[in-house]
Amino acid sequence: MKWTTGLTGFDEAFTPDGNPRPHYKSVVQALGSLTDEQIQYRGKLHEISARNQGITFNVYGSDEGEERVFPFDFVPRIIPAKEWSLLERGLIQRTTAINLFLLDVYGEQKCLKDGLLPYELVLSRTDFRRELQNVVPPHKVYTHVVGSDLIRDDKGAYLVLEDNCRCPSGVSYVVQNRTALQRTFPELFKKLPVRPVSNYADLLRESLEFIAPRGGTHGLTVVLTPGRANSAYFEHSFLAREMGVLLVEGSDLIVEDNYVYVRTTGGKKPVDVIYRRIDDEFLDPLSFRKDSILGVPGLINAYRAGNVALANAPGAGVADDKAVYPFIPDIIKYFLDEDPIIGQVPTYMGFRPNEFQHILDNLENLVVKQTDGAGGYGMLMGPQSTKAEREEYAANMKKDPGSYIAQPLVQLSAHPTYLDGDYKARMLDFRPFVLYGDRIKILPGGLTRVALKEGSYVVNSSQGGGSKDTWVLDSKKKGVKS
Repeated sequence: MKWTTGLTGFDEAFTPDGNPRPHYKSVVQALGSLTDEQIQYRGKLHEISARNQGITFNVYGSDEGEERVFPFDFVPRIIPAKEWSLLERGLIQRTTAINLFLLDVYGEQKCLKDGLLPYELVLSRTDFRRELQNVVPPHKVYTHVVGSDLIRDDKGAYLVLEDNCRCPSGVSYVVQNRTALQRTFPELFKKLPVRPVSNYADLLRESLEFIAPRGGTHGLTVVLTPGRANSAYFEHSFLAREMGVLLVEGSDLIVEDNYVYVRTTGGKKPVDVIYRRIDDEFLDPLSFRKDSILGVPGLINAYRAGNVALANAPGAGVADDKAVYPFIPDIIKYFLDEDPIIGQVPTYMGFRPNEFQHILDNLENLVVKQTDGAGGYGMLMGPQSTKAEREEYAANMKKDPGSYIAQPLVQLSAHPTYLDGDYKARMLDFRPFVLYGDRIKILPGGLTRVALKEGSYVVNSSQGGGSKDTWVLDSKKKGVKS
């Protein structure tokens, strides 16, 4: 077996001269002592275990069946304590500023009056909910769970690629990846002090209970799922089980006199907190989409009355719209009077006529995204596209320029990934999970997604990507607890 390095981007595990970075030496050494047969045997055990436990995701429109095991690569991504400290401070700063922005946008709109962002830009976003103007969520927290996607540029600097402030998914794989790696490759943990991720459900429940009306003494906390057909249903059921709360669908809930109840075999029980994994527009057919059968009629009125807390708060998605993303450094400066700790990717906005023309003139050099897109869909990878694809994409852009942004293609960092009997460099990103309750807490780890195809920049599971266990090292310990 050989280790392939040398992609043009930053190599996470190896220095430019081909030697393992200090925090990777013990892992490279341990893996080098295993035969290909041993590795394949352990990989097969993991796949069988994952399928038996239902650790799968659904792919909409797939011809290969609904459920797939999320591909897992056993070579862990390792983040030294010093690097993590920087990321932690930067993510706390960013989440704090985003929450203050939402509080202002749904309140006085001072930042719009001061010209920080154009009124028409913010108010035209599909996730801006006029119905919730001047509705203040419990403890003024909008973003209870945030997953900001990070990448590293060719020099190794971390950059925020996008924010996920609505229903960020993937944390169940973070916990399960750790369990799987400890079970199948325990020797990798012997020499490094890896911080645990198994307490995520406890941290999440604490954050949710903090926002409960009447101090949480009145009713239950529940996880609201669209149902089994949803691509993240495994995660919904996993989190409900780990937190020890009910997993419910919209039909299980009822609103009476602006209070929410769940139907149980023991009768109706009051509900205080709903961790909703349903998009805003489907939450309440009386307030949003009238044809929704996933939500709960009257839920938003109960929320307005302060009788139930919703996490994340409806309307929070306006902050992760890709057209708002270019303004986040200014938002940090405006609300906190600080410079951003973590940088982000330069972005051209179709909303601005001169920048839209620049996008059209340079499509072959840019990555173009729809402002409300997700999952790698609706995106043009300019440097990897054909002339015909660019022409077709440009024609669609011209119909609604404000719905597009563009960015230069950043050479993502690479990481050794076990494929076809060798360790090959593949590009990846990173989604840490930020929880906002009585204070902001960040799980010491996160979802590392890896592109399994050579040369691919698309890491999403729906587009053929896989995942890795992410280790955050503890500078104060010599052993490991997970």
